[in-house]
Amino acid sequence: MTPKLQSVLDRYEKLNELVADPSVISDVNSYKNYTKELYDMTETVVKIKELVRLENEKSDAELTLSIETDPDMRELLNAEVKELIKRVADVTQELKLLLIPKDENDDKSVIVEIRAGAGGEEAALFAYELYRMYVGFADKHRYKTEEIDGNFTELGGVKEVVFSVTGNGVYGRLKYESGVHRVQRVPETESQGRIQTSTATVAVLPEVEDVEIKIDEKDLKIDTYRSSGAGGQHVNKTESCIRMTHIPTGIVVTCQDERSQIKNREKALKVMKSRLYDFYNGQYRKEYDENRKSQIGTGDRSERIRTYNFPQGRITDHRIGFTLFSLESFLAGNIDEMTEALQIADREAKLANCEE
Repeated sequence: MTPKLQSVLDRYEKLNELVADPSVISDVNSYKNYTKELYDMTETVVKIKELVRLENEKSDAELTLSIETDPDMRELLNAEVKELIKRVADVTQELKLLLIPKDENDDKSVIVEIRAGAGGEEAALFAYELYRMYVGFADKHRYKTEEIDGNFTELGGVKEVVFSVTGNGVYGRLKYESGVHRVQRVPETESQGRIQTSTATVAVLPEVEDVEIKIDEKDLKIDTYRSSGAGGQHVNKTESCIRMTHIPTGIVVTCQDERSQIKNREKALKVMKSRLYDFYNGQYRKEYDENRKSQIGTGDRSERIRTYNFPQGRITDHRIGFTLFSLESFLAGNIDEMTEALQIADREAKLANCEE
């Protein structure tokens, strides 16, 4: 067994001791963190033990083969050794994938921000379709969605919408959606049938807990104002809407979804924490990417990641060269085939980096 695998087993045994320690059990945060780490390691430990068993069986079979003289028995032993070699190789590959450092945010809920880009009203309509796509995806997986802030147009588009998607593992599924989405189609207002290209940007931010991001109240400037909406919808006569500014970074969050100023403040603070986490984590990612460029982007909002081509009914993800011809279904929220392809490509890229 390699030192790396032995260290995993040693850590697993240590964690078992820790979660049984009364002083740890009485510390809610420590106990929660240790039990989660223990749970996350279980599959890897099971696989390590399987590898050890297979390697022992292979060694025993090879030893028996070296002293066996009967031709029929040697033939059987040869076949057994070959099979065990294959199984050892398969389990070793599975272990390599399991040992790839896991994104600590993968199990978290998310804040999604969608903004219309180039293309005027057509871009706003496309941004709304992306919003509905992610809501459809969330409904399919029984995740909860909640609109936090939105700026809708009179024609049914959206200039900007911010919403949460709550559930276990949401970030791990949606984190590859961050970037520029491009649509190619003939707008309804185009009389000569010319295809127009429009864009919308998507940002997927992991929701963070209070222990992860601390915000000093003196660093926040909070303004209140009355809401406004297309066609007179959601309009308040009281100043319940919140504009929250983080002075050190200049990050601004607005929330006018609720009629209660307190609830809007709570929602705005939740978005602010996620944006600050993304801001500070983005600085680390930039430094990391300068040393090793990832093949799958998950944070650069200026990166064009995907094209939705209506005339051909095609969706193409440019990062991995993956194409689907199921545009209508895709926009209804059936995006799993794409997200799974991105997850696989990311794992393979990370595995290749680990082997360099």
